[in-house]
Amino acid sequence: MSTAATLEKGIAALGLSLPADAAERLLAFGRLLIKWNKVYNLTAIRDEGQLITHHLLDSLSVLPQLDGINRLVDVGSGGGLPGIVLAICRPELQVDSVETVQKKATFQNQAKIELKLANFRAHHARIEAWQPDYAPQAPDGIISRAFADLADFVNLTAHLAGPETRILAMKGIYPADEIARIPAGFQLAHSTPLAVPGLDAERHLLIVKRT
Repeated sequence: MSTAATLEKGIAALGLSLPADAAERLLAFGRLLIKWNKVYNLTAIRDEGQLITHHLLDSLSVLPQLDGINRLVDVGSGGGLPGIVLAICRPELQVDSVETVQKKATFQNQAKIELKLANFRAHHARIEAWQPDYAPQAPDGIISRAFADLADFVNLTAHLAGPETRILAMKGIYPADEIARIPAGFQLAHSTPLAVPGLDAERHLLIVKRT
């Protein structure tokens, strides 16, 4: 099966309704990621087929959980995952990606230019010292994918979180030990398993909010 067919089949399996050009732009992003990866070491995955399942579809699996989120901060996304994927598929969603590694932020900005993503911005900064230009208004959502221990993620982004901000942590197996260490003032609001087409591995999305 071609990579395009794998992606289309996965999008259908996730039950997603995406813009007409989304699949084409996602594939273009995947090609860009593989091209830059040869020099910048953005991801351990080199195979285009694996990139579809392990990166693109994995990122897409959280889309149904983003209802009501208009401003999203993506923390430590490396090659732009899930931030760029979500920006491609939700043009009305403003995504700010905060990345500490200069070369990764540079790649993300190049992807923004090549993919013409008006709703995406990459920032080379440490998340604990960063503020969006729409502050003091808080983002609706703060997301990370395999970024850090849940307690660290919450602590590092607490200054951004308003009363209704959803902190979304994409995890593998259900991390009961990490949940037990959620900092005071925050609580697990919701946990949902994510089924990623073509990926035989557990995935969970944890949603944390202020108490």
